[in-house]
Amino acid sequence: MQGADQQCCLQLRVNQDEPEDYEALQAGDGGAEGGGAKAQSSRDQMRTNVINEILSTEQDYIKHLRDICEGYIRQCRKRADMFSEEQLHTIFGNIEDIYRCQKAFVKALEQKFNREQPHLSELGACFLEHQANFQIYSEYCNNHPNACVELSRLTKLSKYVYFFEACRLLQKMIDISLDGFLLTPVQKICKYPLQLAELLKYTHPQHRDFKDVEAALYAMKNVAQLINERKRRLENIDKIAQWQSSIEDWEGEDLLVRSSELIYSGELTRVTQPQARSQQRMFFLFDHQLIYCKKDLLRRDVLYYKGRVDMDGLEVVDLEDGKDRDLHMSIKNAFRLYGGTTGESHLLCARKTEQKQRWLKAFAKEREQVRLDQETGFSITELQRKQAMLNASKQQVARKPKAFSRPYYLTRQKHPALTASLPQQQVLVLAEPKRKPSTFWHSISRLAPFRKFCFSNNGEKGLLVIQEDCLTLNECEKP
Repeated sequence: MQGADQQCCLQLRVNQDEPEDYEALQAGDGGAEGGGAKAQSSRDQMRTNVINEILSTEQDYIKHLRDICEGYIRQCRKRADMFSEEQLHTIFGNIEDIYRCQKAFVKALEQKFNREQPHLSELGACFLEHQANFQIYSEYCNNHPNACVELSRLTKLSKYVYFFEACRLLQKMIDISLDGFLLTPVQKICKYPLQLAELLKYTHPQHRDFKDVEAALYAMKNVAQLINERKRRLENIDKIAQWQSSIEDWEGEDLLVRSSELIYSGELTRVTQPQARSQQRMFFLFDHQLIYCKKDLLRRDVLYYKGRVDMDGLEVVDLEDGKDRDLHMSIKNAFRLYGGTTGESHLLCARKTEQKQRWLKAFAKEREQVRLDQETGFSITELQRKQAMLNASKQQVARKPKAFSRPYYLTRQKHPALTASLPQQQVLVLAEPKRKPSTFWHSISRLAPFRKFCFSNNGEKGLLVIQEDCLTLNECEKP
């Protein structure tokens, strides 16, 4: 989201023409007769200024959205030879949905506005009634970087530059480029908490609107936090796709079909039934599923897919140290994933008690994440998933060398690191230190630099020449 971080720090423009004695009254000149009345009058005037500012900016914003929808989108749809529907969705996102919601919001604000005594207006309830509608900004903000990329590509062609300029002039819009206009919704959703904080500052606790404004401020902060969280989650899907593409022998559906975040990862011992065999595996807990892999014997940062566990419907059971009645063996730092309806069971053991507790907390966090996603309606679209997997496959091909002078597993790139929600174990393969290169050739070169050794092979003489990392056989001259 280009420029969004800076725009989130926008300062609210409020006409604060306070009386010269207002600060003095606030400083404590309450003993003077009539001082309290003057202070209250100043507070009311300041609240009026903030309310007028909110209404004014909303009306300007509505005009801005209308100009984009009618001045640009409508004209673009008339030129099917220049724009496809997919391109229009990439450039403008769901701004038409935002326009419809904002019109209803402004209408509600105007109905609550008290024209005779503006400071008595009760705007807090309007924000509370429409807070669910503000969540549609999440989709727009997440799409905005894609819009900037597509616009940058199109504006390299002069016909698109002339077309967009003609749209602006025809709609009589101010002299700002289209990407500047499309940044406005991103700025707007960041500005609401600032405006409500300013409104609350000048609202007396006894005012009828105080509690609603306080609740609205909290609600709009949550909306902004939700948008930021969704943006972070969507940025992670590329990393998850890259991680999956680095895993050898992957089977089944892609991770992104059901999951969008790594919760926790680490090494555990998996005890299989009925032979009670122990296997060291790397486990990666995502929302909805647990993936486990095996490390390569020679290159420990290369992982092989071994299976997955569907976390939906499973119960995590903390087991006491001692002898397991089912397996007839002693267990320590163990827990079991048990499916009550299916009878599925997985016994896992950690090395230390602290690691076991981290895993138990991670499983609880995974269930909470799934619940929140269901409440907020968060999901990855099919288009986003396919694009992430396509990007990952391109990067994977780019990383592979064209020719191999040594076995492939020695040239294999490390799988990309994933950022997890909880602190990871020290044994994480993602955080393994780089291994030192072998000193084999260096030692030979140091002990016998450029020496020539004669040998006999079926009566023929030859030279074995040692030169740094190369062994070459040169035929000797006949005596």
